[in-house]
Amino acid sequence: MEKFEYMDKIHKLLNIVYEKNEKNILILARKIADNIKNDKLIHTFGTGHSHMIGIELFVRAGGLGNVDAILDPNVLTSAGARRSGDLEKISGLSDVIFNNYTIETGDMMIICSNSGRNAMPIEMALRCKKEGVFTVAVTNLEQSKQSISRHHSGKKLYECVDLVLDNCVPFGDALVDIDGIKTGPGSSITSMFILNTAVSEAIRICKEEGIDVQVFQSQNVDGFNNDKIYDKYRYRVKHI
Repeated sequence: MEKFEYMDKIHKLLNIVYEKNEKNILILARKIADNIKNDKLIHTFGTGHSHMIGIELFVRAGGLGNVDAILDPNVLTSAGARRSGDLEKISGLSDVIFNNYTIETGDMMIICSNSGRNAMPIEMALRCKKEGVFTVAVTNLEQSKQSISRHHSGKKLYECVDLVLDNCVPFGDALVDIDGIKTGPGSSITSMFILNTAVSEAIRICKEEGIDVQVFQSQNVDGFNNDKIYDKYRYRVKHI
């Protein structure tokens, strides 16, 4: 059977992602384990399709119990894709969203933005750092460095955070060219690959160090019950 070009390129890209991010994935895994040990939350934030990367970590089989996905309607495509794209460029909205969630000093915020150029994710990073929240960017460094910031500071997301993870996709987030048509987006897959790797390693650290870690199991497998996790975080995680 003829090889699928998209599958082949994703496979090769994941190896590049591993090589470029190995050190920072280990740093993130250690930070996540420390957050679990200290009973702190891990918040995820992204606008447009980038919010799906955070949802990948939120209340899912194999996912951590202390993850809080920020799902404000203003950032979701479900409230209007074009609307979401317009709102992410506007300054001042991140503070409104931040204030509607329980985000505390010592927590972690993982901000996902492929371009890293828009005001909303940049201002979320700046607000988090001001509040003593450890900030992580999952972004496309190649595209971000070639783009002009849409924030008045002139900075891009990767310049405003404590730790950067590079999703390594080509400029424009398309892996396949079919007679001039760019298709085959890769940023969601590579970003989720990075974060799921970090979470898995964090859980390994917790088990090795005797840290109690709450991990969701599939509700569709008989014998598992996640009620303990729901009860623990229901007053701190807004959408649980």
